[in-house]
Amino acid sequence: MQNSPLTRKRGRPAKAPETAPHPYHHGSLPDALLHAAETVLRRDGLRGLTLRAIAREAGVSHTAPQHHFGDTAGVLAELAASGHRRLAHAMQKRAAAAGAGTDRGRAIAHGYIDFAVANPDLFRLMSRNELLDTERPSLVEARRMSAAGLADVFDAVPEIAPGSNSAFGAMGSEQTIAMASAWAHVHGLASLLIDNRLNGLAAVPGTFRTPRDLVDAVIDTM
Repeated sequence: MQNSPLTRKRGRPAKAPETAPHPYHHGSLPDALLHAAETVLRRDGLRGLTLRAIAREAGVSHTAPQHHFGDTAGVLAELAASGHRRLAHAMQKRAAAAGAGTDRGRAIAHGYIDFAVANPDLFRLMSRNELLDTERPSLVEARRMSAAGLADVFDAVPEIAPGSNSAFGAMGSEQTIAMASAWAHVHGLASLLIDNRLNGLAAVPGTFRTPRDLVDAVIDTM
C-alpha cells in the first residue's frame, strides 16, 4: 500500500514545527545594546539611529532599549559617555609615550585627533547636546574624564566638587582661558579633518601628502 502523504517517510526525521524566534539573551544586554547602537550609527548615521533600529541590530525586543535606557536621549547619552571614556584613553595613550611639558601637550592633542578620525560619527554625536540626556550621571562623569585628559596639556586636571554636574573643575581664569583655547584649537582641527574640509589645503602642491599630515603639522607648531 502506498504511503499516505501524511505518513512520514522511513529514515527521514520528522521536521520540527516552526516557532517564533526566541529573544536573544546577552550576558550584558545594556552593553550589547550600546554595541548595536554604535554599529547602527557607523552604518546609517544619526538619522538611522532609532530605538527600533538598535533593538533590531541587537536581536532583541523593540522595547529592550527603552527598558534599559529610558528613551532615545538616554541611549545616545550612554553612547556619548562611552565615546568620552575612549577619547580620554586615546589621549592618555599618546601622553604615556611622550615626555613632559610641550611634547606631552602635543601628544594629547594628537590623541584627540586619533579618536576623532577613528570614530567620526561618534565624535560628532558627543557634541550634540540637544540629542543627549546631558544630566545622565554616566555622561557627566565621562565628560569629566575627557576634560581632565585635555586639561593635562596645562598640568591642570580639574578638581570636581562632589555633586557638581560640571565637566570642568575649579580652575582660575587663566587656566580656563588656556583650556578653552586648546579645546577650540584641537576640536576645530578634528572637526575640519573628519568633515573633509582640509582636503583643498592639503592638496596644494609641495605642501602635505594628506589632510592628516597637515593637522599633525599644525599641532606640532602649538
